[in-house]
Amino acid sequence: MKFIRGGILYIGAAILVLAAQEPAQAHQPQQSQGSQQQDSDSMPGVPSQEKTAGRHHHGAKNSEAAQSANQAMSGDHMDMGPHMYMTDLRPENPADDKRAAELAATLGKAIEKYKDYKVALADGFEIFHAEVPQEHYHFTNYRYAFKAVFTFDPEHPTSLLYKKTRDSYELEGAMYTARKNASEDDLNARVPLSVARWHKHVNICLPPQGAQLQPASFKEFGFRGSISTEAACREAGGRWHAQIFNWMVHVYPYETDPAKVWAH
Repeated sequence: MKFIRGGILYIGAAILVLAAQEPAQAHQPQQSQGSQQQDSDSMPGVPSQEKTAGRHHHGAKNSEAAQSANQAMSGDHMDMGPHMYMTDLRPENPADDKRAAELAATLGKAIEKYKDYKVALADGFEIFHAEVPQEHYHFTNYRYAFKAVFTFDPEHPTSLLYKKTRDSYELEGAMYTARKNASEDDLNARVPLSVARWHKHVNICLPPQGAQLQPASFKEFGFRGSISTEAACREAGGRWHAQIFNWMVHVYPYETDPAKVWAH
């Protein structure tokens, strides 16, 4: 499947979104029709079209996307309170430890070439909102993201994680994703839950479409906002997402401290 720049890429992404989200929607009867419509706008495991539109054009109308991206993709996930759900660690066991170590080793070898970030760009990874200062920059491969909805390939992570240096990017690790309605047993089959904690972004109220936002707006809206219920979001005129992206887990295969390999 070809991903072509410009308008064709945008249309192609929309088609992939609809196809990828059909399994998820079938298992989410508790959501309202409006919530389902909003969720259908999400790319598999990566930000929605509204946020990925920054790949095609920049400017004032992308300020909301940029700020939301920075909230979701940077910093400590543990401080997101009601907007973050993380799986509990299962009891430790040698088999899982071995499997997790093998996964990290496989990933480390597979992405070694991407220590030169230009090679990642050439291979189809796209930097998400390079204009926004972030702790970790996500270089996302949208073909791998779509593939991850249906299958798991440890050599093809959805995103590569980089930190910005003075004049380049330094590879830190990667992010795997799984479909929104995956069970914890499904996640465990990919990366053992006794070692890693998968996470998902939940109870998100985005600002009203087209609103002129002030910095104070993000005290209420977004990934660290005070609004965490659908009723409060509707009252504020916002756009409610029970879950806004797919499941995610970070891995840092080059860490020498085993406790940090699967850390967030």
